[in-house]
Amino acid sequence: MSRFVACVPVFGFILLTTGCGCGERGAAHRGAAAPKGGAPAEPSGPDFDHANAEAYGTIVENPFRSPAVAPLSTFSADVNTASYSNVRRFLTQGALPPRDAVFLADLVNYFPYRYPEPAGDDPVSLTLDLAPCPWRPAHKLARIGVKARSLAARELPPRNLVFLIDTSGSMDGETRLPLVKKSIELLVERLTASDRVSIVTYAGDAGLRLPPTPGNLHARILGAVRSLQAGGGTNGSGGIQLAYETARRGFIEGGANRIILCTDGDFNLGQTSESELVQLVERERASRVFLTVLGYGMGNLKNGNLEKLATHGNGQYAYIDGIDEARKVFVEEGGALVCVAKDVKFQVEFNPARVAAYRLLGYENRILRAEDFKDDARDAGDVGSGHTVTALYEIVPVGVKLDLPGVDPLKYQTPAQPAAASTEWLTVKVRYKEPDGDASKELAKVLAAEAEKAMGEDFAFAAAVAEFGLVLRDSPYKGRASLADVLDRASAGFRHDPNGHRTEFLDLVRVANGLKERAARE
Repeated sequence: MSRFVACVPVFGFILLTTGCGCGERGAAHRGAAAPKGGAPAEPSGPDFDHANAEAYGTIVENPFRSPAVAPLSTFSADVNTASYSNVRRFLTQGALPPRDAVFLADLVNYFPYRYPEPAGDDPVSLTLDLAPCPWRPAHKLARIGVKARSLAARELPPRNLVFLIDTSGSMDGETRLPLVKKSIELLVERLTASDRVSIVTYAGDAGLRLPPTPGNLHARILGAVRSLQAGGGTNGSGGIQLAYETARRGFIEGGANRIILCTDGDFNLGQTSESELVQLVERERASRVFLTVLGYGMGNLKNGNLEKLATHGNGQYAYIDGIDEARKVFVEEGGALVCVAKDVKFQVEFNPARVAAYRLLGYENRILRAEDFKDDARDAGDVGSGHTVTALYEIVPVGVKLDLPGVDPLKYQTPAQPAAASTEWLTVKVRYKEPDGDASKELAKVLAAEAEKAMGEDFAFAAAVAEFGLVLRDSPYKGRASLADVLDRASAGFRHDPNGHRTEFLDLVRVANGLKERAARE
């Protein structure tokens, strides 16, 4: 019998080691011993007995499109990383993840890449690369990379942070509220007198547990955090409303005003429907308060709810599966709590003289209409200090066979004539707004034919992560992708690994390979 079980309630905080010191360190930090020989542990832990109510929406992968039919591909930036740590949770407890828990964009964007810093007054830089596609060598793989300006500690504006903490009964358990407390402690240690911190909790009712407090009063803030207890229902809408009211009262003009929601996503009181919660957040974002959503625990995780709240609240969605992940979000990426560019959109135009077809890997929930690109009223993704955003396109060159459905000739219009043969593969445009602005600005760059070359370390690693996702999803577009090839490519791209995340990825690939081999035998 296959070990693939949809929405299996498994959890653990272990990094499976293959003999490297990083694996041993990760196991210690996550509070469990790493299995010997790379074999995953059987599902266990204090949360294992929670009723399984995880929910994942169906992902319909982007198909290949012909530029003769669809010359433009338009999508919103995405800095969410929740899928990667959620996939890690499944693998480290001995189960393959449900295919719809695997978001390719989240996996690729979990890792930072060494794109150049922005030049001049632009808050973002744009980098383009092209190389043969690893899982279909006759195809090409194009990489689009954006790097947000990195702010030094002295450049960070004062922060008005409102922690919105779910203290309902479903948050009981070591991987929920206790982990939330430990996560917040990591950030509090780095706050200063110019920062302000508030704490709003919600269970049956919402309440203000800590009024706006100077960030340097660490003992007072931590005392409020450590006093929190779980119990009762989950009035998420009431908590969200009170959090926005609190953020508006403490609003810092020119500062970083942000709500940080910590929850398992189980809303069962007040406005509980997904559409009502999204509408509530959409109304509130006009206050220029950004929303970060952090998922905790397992069994109750409502992935779709949390992702949509972050998207419509001008923020990001991450999943905290252990204290190491909390450290990544609050310490390594702490500057990302400061937005440097909002409503970031991409529009790619493909040259039919060179491109027979193209396919965007991931971003299925971020696709926009072509006319949305210049519509400044259309919301899109936001990027924080130091963030990188990576998008990959698989390209079928002209002359390479690919069966695509055609369309009938137009009856009322004369089809546009393609431009003369060109040395350009495509043109990428990026639009963004300043954090406090309402009018967008645009960057553009051309990917020329001579740009094709062998993959560098960063590009090879990003491609390996995407290939990993294709295999886990058993994607119909995976070609000859394999976990063995993923290991080979990723091993060549992890020499720059200051925080050990790429080394950990190699461990996860080995674990996934073992699980797939076991499933095949069973």
